[in-house]
Amino acid sequence: MGERRTMTMTTMSTGSEGQEGREPQTPGGHHVAANSDGAPAPSRDPRSQRLPPPLEPLSMRIGSPLPQQFATSEPGIGGRIKVRAEDFLVDEIPLYPLSGSGEHLYLGVQKINTSHAEMMSVLRRHFGVGDGSIGFAGMKDKVGVTRQTISIHLPGAEIPETPLDHQRIQILWRDRHHNKLRLGQLAGNRFSIRVRDVDPMKAPQALRILRQLERGGVPNYFGEQRFGYRGNNHVLGAYVLRGDWRHACTFLLGQAGGGFQEYQRPRRELYDAGRYDEAAAQWTTADRNELIVIRKLAKGTRPRDALLAVGDTAVEFWISALQSAIFNRVLDERIRSGCLATLAEGDLACKHENRSMFHVTAEALASGELAQRLTANEIAPTGPLWGPGMLMPSGATLEAERQALMAAGFDVEKFLAFKRVLEGQRRPMTVPLRHASLDAGMDEHGEYIRVAFDLPRGSFATVVMHEIMKNAAADT
Repeated sequence: MGERRTMTMTTMSTGSEGQEGREPQTPGGHHVAANSDGAPAPSRDPRSQRLPPPLEPLSMRIGSPLPQQFATSEPGIGGRIKVRAEDFLVDEIPLYPLSGSGEHLYLGVQKINTSHAEMMSVLRRHFGVGDGSIGFAGMKDKVGVTRQTISIHLPGAEIPETPLDHQRIQILWRDRHHNKLRLGQLAGNRFSIRVRDVDPMKAPQALRILRQLERGGVPNYFGEQRFGYRGNNHVLGAYVLRGDWRHACTFLLGQAGGGFQEYQRPRRELYDAGRYDEAAAQWTTADRNELIVIRKLAKGTRPRDALLAVGDTAVEFWISALQSAIFNRVLDERIRSGCLATLAEGDLACKHENRSMFHVTAEALASGELAQRLTANEIAPTGPLWGPGMLMPSGATLEAERQALMAAGFDVEKFLAFKRVLEGQRRPMTVPLRHASLDAGMDEHGEYIRVAFDLPRGSFATVVMHEIMKNAAADT
């Protein structure tokens, strides 16, 4: 198996350990005013503004949450994706037909280079509804042209006749149905992706990788969308679980953790300087969570309430990102050890057809039937999305999963007891790649290799490109 790079392993101390009861200080040791939970209070007088306390990093040793291993042996083709929006096309594949009547208005929505949060904000304002009235099956990539179904609860209400006036969001069609669209209620997604800055003569090489993935399945890593444009949603999730609201706000709004666009540096410096009013004036609706939190802090709201003001959807997404990062590390180890295409006693396996789970026993392995079904890509081993409702494997498989959680700085029992931890579940370690095709050519923007394929719900196209390109540009 090919290995992409060595994992970053750093030991850090948690921001909540050994810090309770201390009065916050500036880096120079001066005391600063603090709210009741230890966060620095915003200063209204510029002459008395002081730096917030230095951020104490969270005890997480998993490094980058992105895929670190390759399941295919063929060399990558290099190149770049998402150079232009039209180079990355996503079409949601619906799970069921619509009835044409009911309390919920269904919309076909196309967005171009727009985040899920911004799309939701635009739809809320246009239809005059709250978050709970809007349903969606999945969150699509920010960069690219994506088409998906959205439901809006409008019982007996007249549909606004005013067309949606937005340069990057368009309503393609409207219909009615009787239920709200729920997360996961889609069959999958169809992708068409152009790779730029690549030699079209490498198309046969890319095709060989596609065929390998068709035979053995795609490693079911979580892609960069799950971890945000700064790649740190999982760290925010860890702070939330620990109830370390002060550091969560600093990580969201300050310079800690890096990974932000350079244009954001002035507003992040203002936050770090405790100048919340001035920082709030620079954030826009394009960064919904940051804008909500900094506005709350500028009004003197304590960090816990400021952060939770982003809503349950955002908070739970951060926590799910932590679960996802730990899953990725388990999958890394499975590939590194050459065990992705095998089953072992103690594994929990998944049927691709209906995602039902079953325990792998010594007797079942001895019959040879499981090996045949695995080779036929009918079943797959599963990995952990840790939570109190997760089915547990046994033996060496369980021990490996426990070690991955501990490496992220969490004791198993304490993690499962956290107040805000999500229910948890098992996730297949490979998924089928369907209807794959490839072509190459040249257009007005230069040479390209185009790859198209279908993936089941919850899987990431960037992981396929990670295998085909085998460079860092595939993960963005």
